[in-house]
Amino acid sequence: MPKDHVELNWFLDRGYPVKKRAEVLGIISRAKRCVAIAGTHGKTTTSTMTAHLLRACGVDATAFVGGISLNLGSNFVEGDSDWVVVEADEYDRSFLHLHPEVAVLNSLDPDHLDIYGTPEAVVDSYKQFIRQIKPGGKLIYRHGLPLDDVADELRSSGRHVFTFGIDCGDYEAYDVHVNEGQMAFGLRSSIVDWSDLRLNYPGLHNVMNATAAIAATLSAGGFTPELPEALAAFKGVKRRFEYIVRTPEHVYVDDYAHHPAELEAVIGAAKMLFPTRKVTGIFQPHLYTRTRDFAEAFAAALDMLDECILLDIYPARELPIPGVTSATIAGLMNNKNITLTNKTELLNMLKNRKIEVLMTMGAGDIDTLIEPIKKIMMNDE
Repeated sequence: MPKDHVELNWFLDRGYPVKKRAEVLGIISRAKRCVAIAGTHGKTTTSTMTAHLLRACGVDATAFVGGISLNLGSNFVEGDSDWVVVEADEYDRSFLHLHPEVAVLNSLDPDHLDIYGTPEAVVDSYKQFIRQIKPGGKLIYRHGLPLDDVADELRSSGRHVFTFGIDCGDYEAYDVHVNEGQMAFGLRSSIVDWSDLRLNYPGLHNVMNATAAIAATLSAGGFTPELPEALAAFKGVKRRFEYIVRTPEHVYVDDYAHHPAELEAVIGAAKMLFPTRKVTGIFQPHLYTRTRDFAEAFAAALDMLDECILLDIYPARELPIPGVTSATIAGLMNNKNITLTNKTELLNMLKNRKIEVLMTMGAGDIDTLIEPIKKIMMNDE
């Protein structure tokens, strides 16, 4: 919200206490036992999945998550238990208002360098967040993240530390493969060993998210023999590999991916599910600073597509940076099957293309194109 916002200043001028959402979330969570899901990527899916699994296990948790849960029908649900699941957002160091009992850390890729300045500052902020875990609490982090020093600090102070991963970690996913359009895998730890878990959310990254969510659920006291069935019943999150069209002729998937690592994960998931079909991706870069800072990484991720359509940069809170455009990314790509266009021209372009698998990706206003694109694809049936 801009500082000159009329309604904001009406309250400030009259002496009303005004608090940021992050502060209020900290106040609410302090009154409960908090499961906080952090990380550059995977927060929304993992927190939504954790809330779903806890409630399926009989722990009636309150949840504040970053997307619309297709199981819960909202990004908020109120529960009667003393547990709350929250998405711990690193933007503007918002997550430092939280003092969780259970903290999950999925990834440490640099982002929001307009706020932090350097990748090292990003890591330092996450470590500060981890140190705020309550006495006797638990840290669950992805195996291989550079957190051994702070993990040792936690252990020495009586807190508990667990790792998770694929073919590694205290919570270990194994035998990961695709079976009839689902992700199938086993999961073992010191207390469980399920050999045939099913997830309707594709991609290795979502197997990691599911492993973290199961670890968080068990750490918060949620357990039931029906937990595998609850995982299979997870419907996902709006704009996270969300199927808009899924017919024998066409597939259209929409995703919020706006960081190179997220693009790599979601495009990789599509290629895993549809290995023999042409995958066309429409990407709207989000922020001039992010485009500038990660142009090479964006190019490498988008090179995974068979065809790439780049929209203009969505500025969000920023003013343009001279010389930084979507063409900056295109110029670094090896794949030459690239089109630069705008939202208006895009729809006319799609009417004349044979689409097999289409993906829209971005965190700006690309979601306003979902329904028009859906109509084009359905009329092509």
